[in-house]
Amino acid sequence: MRILCLDIGDVRIGVAVSDPLGISTNGIETHLSQGAEADASYFAEMALSRGAGMILLGLPLNMDGTEGDRAEKVRAFGALLQQKSGLPVEYEDERLTTVEAEEMLIEAGLSRQERKKVIDKVAAEIILRSYLNK
Repeated sequence: MRILCLDIGDVRIGVAVSDPLGISTNGIETHLSQGAEADASYFAEMALSRGAGMILLGLPLNMDGTEGDRAEKVRAFGALLQQKSGLPVEYEDERLTTVEAEEMLIEAGLSRQERKKVIDKVAAEIILRSYLNK
């Protein structure tokens, strides 16, 4: 089953998708947020057009594993996305994925400006890989 994964930020949303067998991941885009309603409609359509059977959202937990305000916002967006797409929505711990993505991009030699353009979709790939490896 193909999975669409989102790394949700206040300004940008990183997007990755798995292959149908759940073996590989591919970063698709970094989407500039247009607000919850518009974003949910956009990603519901994207999930359906790509044949996704599920949507995975990175859940921003606190370092002690508790949920704060940001996790609450992601869960609210997940409920809206599930309503619009009709697909199940699951969550994956995203702690330190942006840090990991940043380190990978620095090692790859990308400039700060280049990293800013792709870091969110790389983080979405990391979240998706973590989910698939379970």
